Amino acid sequence: MIVRSGPFRGINPFSALISAGIVLLFVLVTLGLPERSASWIEAARTFVTFYFTWWYVVLAGFFLLFLLALAASPYGAIRLGDPDERPKYSYFTWFAMVYAAGQGIGIIFWSIAEPVFHFSGGTPFGEETGTAGAADTALRVAFFHWGLNAWAIYCIVALALSFASYRLKMPLGIRYTLYPLLGNRVEGRLGVLIDVIAVFATVFGIATSLGLGVTQINAGLNHLWGVPITAPIQLGLIAVITAIALCSVLSGLDRGIKWLSQVNMWLTLVLLVFFFVWGPTRYLVVTLAEVTLGYVVDLVPFNLYVESVPWEATSWSDMWQGWWTTFYWGWWISWSPFVGVFVARISRGRTVREFIFGVVGVSSILSFVWIAAYGGTALWAELFGPGGVTEAVGANVSMALFATFEAMDVGVVGLLAGILGTILVTTYFVTSSDSGTLVVATILSEGDENPLHRHRIIWGLFEGVVAAVLLVIGGSAALGTLQTAAIIAALPFSVIVALMCVAILKGLMGEHKSAKLAAGSAS
Repeated sequence: MIVRSGPFRGINPFSALISAGIVLLFVLVTLGLPERSASWIEAARTFVTFYFTWWYVVLAGFFLLFLLALAASPYGAIRLGDPDERPKYSYFTWFAMVYAAGQGIGIIFWSIAEPVFHFSGGTPFGEETGTAGAADTALRVAFFHWGLNAWAIYCIVALALSFASYRLKMPLGIRYTLYPLLGNRVEGRLGVLIDVIAVFATVFGIATSLGLGVTQINAGLNHLWGVPITAPIQLGLIAVITAIALCSVLSGLDRGIKWLSQVNMWLTLVLLVFFFVWGPTRYLVVTLAEVTLGYVVDLVPFNLYVESVPWEATSWSDMWQGWWTTFYWGWWISWSPFVGVFVARISRGRTVREFIFGVVGVSSILSFVWIAAYGGTALWAELFGPGGVTEAVGANVSMALFATFEAMDVGVVGLLAGILGTILVTTYFVTSSDSGTLVVATILSEGDENPLHRHRIIWGLFEGVVAAVLLVIGGSAALGTLQTAAIIAALPFSVIVALMCVAILKGLMGEHKSAKLAAGSAS
């Protein structure tokens, strides 16, 4: 029910008040009881890791298989829009916005740190450490966490939204993704529950990324100009960049968000060229080819691996998947309503097959190139160069990118790359924040693609506040606190994403049948 007048004009007041109440309650409790809140958050992550890691693993593997089957089926030819409709955006612009929303800020943070951690600490898929073989295994595991499975999670939500909105002519709201399955029941209390869960996941998923991004911006400023790495500096950065993001989101999708996404993509390509030209070129090219092939070979074993909980384990930190796979799958699920709504908005007119190959396939390829360039350069420095990256990452994960620049030792070019890297993190920060704000406002307005500015401002501020609170209560363990927020928020929404698969299949079957009947009657 959308209110047409008053302070709640343009949104569903029930969804908005419940969502805002949950966020405010979290903020007040965590600020009022910081130590106890931190212990509660820690216990919640342990519970999810011990009892639901299998669920996340099964879902991520199933989503990928489901999408591949759809793309190969006759349903892949169904257009997400009218039969004669064509996409609004060019491939480059479409892909730039998809990638900026899906992984930009996170992959900058982890593309070096994750392979270095696996290289020095080992994985369940290869116990050796510090060798060339360990480097290959580390990159394959990083490909797994950032590749096809990750984008499949996003694609399910985006496809469900695109189909319901542009094919079935429903509003672009999360609740309507289940319309083929639940019918008009999505209009009532059930729809409110779906929207609240989606907002909860989105706000905390984005806050996680904003928190990670601001720590890396602070690290870049420290590396370049000696700005101290402190909580007040990071809170100040959140405030400034949230304000910039609000200006962007108020300008609309075809202005600020579109322009910043294109800037992100060009800066991304410039830094990739930097690594391949000034870095260990031959090593990176060969590694990219070998690791990609190894990843394809290992994809099934990776997707079938579920770590047993050791009897002596008392915390999520006692499990490798607690540190990595469970966190990543939870993070992607918590981000999926945000990425899904945004990707759906820019994908009208594409076929199901084109949509799947673009969102899952092309995006994964860029992630592979990115990780091979960034992570591969860091590993080369550890194996054959001056080293130092492992020590830097162990001391402060946020310094991974800048420690790699130092290890490359390319003088002024490395300094310029450091400046570009800091700018890139900042622009990805802004696009994540402004896109997320627009998406939350869209969800609460039950699919209005142009929600009122007042609602964009309110939820943009909420996202910044939640990110700041998570950093404050986390203290020295802020990274773990940010990760935990994403994992917890993902659990209830994961059930909705699983139901989306049923709704997509049912809806596509109905559309395919109708098209065949129409073709038969026409002949």
